[in-house]
Amino acid sequence: MKTRLAVPLLDLEAQYRPLRDELLGAITRVCDSQRFILGPEVDALERALERAMGVSHAVTMSSGTDAILATLMALGIGPGDEVITPSFSFFATAGCIARVGATPRLVEIDPATFNVDPASVRAAVTPRTKAIVPVHLYGQMADMEALLEIARETGVPVIEDACQAIGAEQHGRAAGTLGAAGCFSFFPSKNLGAFGDAGLVTTNDSALAHELKLLRNHGAEPKYFHKRIGGNFRMDALQAAVLRVKLPHLDDWTEARRATALRYDELFLAEGLQQNVALPREIPGYRHIFNQYVVRVPQRDRVRASMTDQGIGTEIYYPVPFHLQECFASLGHARGDFPHAEDAAATTLALPIYGELTFEQQHAVVAALGEALSA
Repeated sequence: MKTRLAVPLLDLEAQYRPLRDELLGAITRVCDSQRFILGPEVDALERALERAMGVSHAVTMSSGTDAILATLMALGIGPGDEVITPSFSFFATAGCIARVGATPRLVEIDPATFNVDPASVRAAVTPRTKAIVPVHLYGQMADMEALLEIARETGVPVIEDACQAIGAEQHGRAAGTLGAAGCFSFFPSKNLGAFGDAGLVTTNDSALAHELKLLRNHGAEPKYFHKRIGGNFRMDALQAAVLRVKLPHLDDWTEARRATALRYDELFLAEGLQQNVALPREIPGYRHIFNQYVVRVPQRDRVRASMTDQGIGTEIYYPVPFHLQECFASLGHARGDFPHAEDAAATTLALPIYGELTFEQQHAVVAALGEALSA
């Protein structure tokens, strides 16, 4: 049976329409200046991000992936080193570790939050460990208090993969401000999205910020004199201009997403579906920014197919944990090594969430999920 209302997973146009004139004006400003790489637009965005996020240094990058990669490079991590990270996340987290020649030391997740399990991190530390990279998955921070305690005891820096968590907090402390560095993505679907790929590294370490700026521009200082072998990790001025328009709206958009998530919770309870649907859990004292609203459902793939037939957009973030990815076969893992990560990959389903989502649309999503479960 078809629902009466089709609902996309994400509607970027709904956010764009009210800002269209301002965004086009910002793009025109860059076009008129003919300054497209770094320059005053990027400088102004970095200053604005420093103020908004309460950090000493905001170093823009070409993507969230490159933010992670450049940070690992800046910390001198390479062949022979190990970097601890959860087995359940977007591929870039482990992929960047491998790209610098280090070994991803994969660990288990907390099944309630999908974030890294600190006890697994502690057990994985070896003399070869050179960094811990927790992922603030879906918009809620990992247990940074526990992770920072491990970091203090071992002398191993924490790099926060906050690509899905701009604006998230833990007891009043913002994501990306607690570790040695925080890495963010401005991919268009993020809470603060550019018009293409863009990213950011935050840090309170001036020396690290300088190294990051060096590495994002082929390690050159001054131009054509290369102190390091870096890469082309620079943010385009066009993306900076777009983000400068959007940044002042971020808090309002975040609160709208949080209100949307709460409305989902209420609808699921009203429909009596909480017995079959495990809802996202916001830890007390945390600010979940709901980059994704992810539920657990039985027979996930069948349920998703039914919802697709009813016109409801969904997504699976992520269907294969790192330890079962073909490219990481050399790590020697097997099915069953990380059961919580494997269970999350088999049961999680992301539902449509954005601030502009209407009550009627959410009701259609919940009705479709309920129908799929009862089929």
